Amino acid sequence: MEKLDRLFEGMIAYNAGDPARIQHLTKVHSFARLIGLSEGLEAHTQFCLEAAAYVHDIGIRNAEKKYGSSGGKLQEQEGPPEAERLLQSLGFAKTDVERICWLVGHHHTYQGIDGPDYQILVEADFLVNLFEEHSGREAVETALERVFRTKTGKKLCREMFLENKAGEQADE
Repeated sequence: MEKLDRLFEGMIAYNAGDPARIQHLTKVHSFARLIGLSEGLEAHTQFCLEAAAYVHDIGIRNAEKKYGSSGGKLQEQEGPPEAERLLQSLGFAKTDVERICWLVGHHHTYQGIDGPDYQILVEADFLVNLFEEHSGREAVETALERVFRTKTGKKLCREMFLENKAGEQADE
């Protein structure tokens, strides 16, 4: 079994009893994988992106325990130590653990995006959150304008939220 598959299983076990979180990380991973492959990421960057997508919200549980909140900044604060423990236990390379944990610690920070893995992780999480939070057209258009930068991410966002099956503008 590949490391990413073991990580996926590890995150299912970590979130046991919380199918909503398991579904969320599964969808974020799926979109991150699709965007990364479509954008032609180098294989190692793709690997780290996919790992980060699986563990990006690993800080939620500790944030809720410690602070009674799962706010984005608290996730960024609490996530890296948890991700590091899991990744190390699965034998991930030290440099990969560092980058993945850095991504976990910044996935709700939308300024200063420093690489394609970071950009794609943010876009994949946005695609899922826009749906899960039942965001309206205005929120989608704002995200599309302010957050999305990849050709694939923009296309997915438009197709998912702004166009109907015939490719025409969706009703509000």
